[in-house]
Amino acid sequence: MKTCVITGGSDGIGLECASQIATADPSWRIVLVGRSPAHTAAAVDRITAEQPTCRVDSLLCDVADQHAVRRLADDLLRTCARIDVLVNNAGTVFSRRSETADGIESTFAVNHLGGFLLTALLRDRLVESAPARIVFTSSEAHYSATMDLDDLGFEQGYSIMRAYGRSKLANVLTTRSLAQQLAGTGVTVTALHPGAIATDIWSGAPWFAQPVLAVLKRWKMETPEVGGARLAYLATSPEVEGQTGGYYHRNRLREPSELARDDELAQRLYDESARLTGLGAATR
Repeated sequence: MKTCVITGGSDGIGLECASQIATADPSWRIVLVGRSPAHTAAAVDRITAEQPTCRVDSLLCDVADQHAVRRLADDLLRTCARIDVLVNNAGTVFSRRSETADGIESTFAVNHLGGFLLTALLRDRLVESAPARIVFTSSEAHYSATMDLDDLGFEQGYSIMRAYGRSKLANVLTTRSLAQQLAGTGVTVTALHPGAIATDIWSGAPWFAQPVLAVLKRWKMETPEVGGARLAYLATSPEVEGQTGGYYHRNRLREPSELARDDELAQRLYDESARLTGLGAATR
């Protein structure tokens, strides 16, 4: 039985991705990873109702917490004999700068380091399950982002969009470095901009931006179903079988930013991310 693990799977595009995979092929086993017990249980109930023959499991994890990510990895390795697809989709924004219990700026911790650590801990199982896929939910916000490895957490000059863009640039750089590292293993790595999607991710935006966001959600943004379909495309479509290292928008390859194509920067970020998550150089 093929297994797809989706973080941020209790709502938004993660849930829609799971729903569409299960509906298209109920032979998949779906593992939803969420932070809220109630939302995650409701997500399982929804997919089970939509496709009763599909096996749907759930695990709870706050990916901002590295100890929780390690427990999640242990649980997945214990309960999943194979992992065919890992979708690193959990994401958020914060209007004001904050740090996690690990001392990491919260946006960077959730949007980048959580998925980076989980991928590293599941790496051997993914290789054993090959052909397998790793998918990172990034954003076109990476085009305007910077990457200062001496101040990753914006101790100086924090803003919600600067922090968000940097975390999404980190997703694309990690996709690039992992694709190179995993070449020849049968494991592919891709990233995507799912579109401007009307989800709850922007609930962390400043209060004064909420009226504008409400209008954009209603008239300009695409639905979670649309974003979920783009996520499911990279996760399961035979059209991208064997394709690795790419950044996708609307199911098409798109050239990422100049910084996102910098292999030296990608390696330096990988090394720093490994240090911040306590992995060292052993996972290379």
